[in-house]
Amino acid sequence: MFSERSYPVNTGGKPLATKHRLCYQDVYACPICRHGEIAGLVLTEAFACNFCRHIFTADLEENTLRVEDSSQPLSWRWNGRHWQSIHREDFDLTLVIWIVGLALIVFPPTLVWFSYRSLPQPPLLFPTIWTVLTLVAHLALVGWLLAEHYQFPLYIAGKIRLRTWMEHRDSKA
Repeated sequence: MFSERSYPVNTGGKPLATKHRLCYQDVYACPICRHGEIAGLVLTEAFACNFCRHIFTADLEENTLRVEDSSQPLSWRWNGRHWQSIHREDFDLTLVIWIVGLALIVFPPTLVWFSYRSLPQPPLLFPTIWTVLTLVAHLALVGWLLAEHYQFPLYIAGKIRLRTWMEHRDSKA
């Protein structure tokens, strides 16, 4: 696991890059999964991670890196030791995602709760359990959508480990 103070040694025996300028010949910690290493792709002006397999383009003058194989325009700046996220001004989309997520969490359980409260003789336990299950299911759905949208490093690493485990399990069978 990478920390901001020390970087592992790559397979070639040389330490990962810690100088201030980006260079296609050096190896860096992956800013997305934070478990793999990104290195320059042969005959291209791009980087690729050996763990999460994302492809990045770099602006060497600005010391920035941008992921190219994602729907989200994620970018980072290399400060010589670690990656710093470049925040984008996409407030409208983020606001819409949060409003839709909140609506998906609140409205379905509320409809279930109102429907059983409108009965003349409401049943005791089943509608309450159904309302809580609806809330938990929609909360999990919105949590997954937010993790996919923001590409949290822990989520990406877990997704990759699950895929690797499934491939390993299928190869044994």
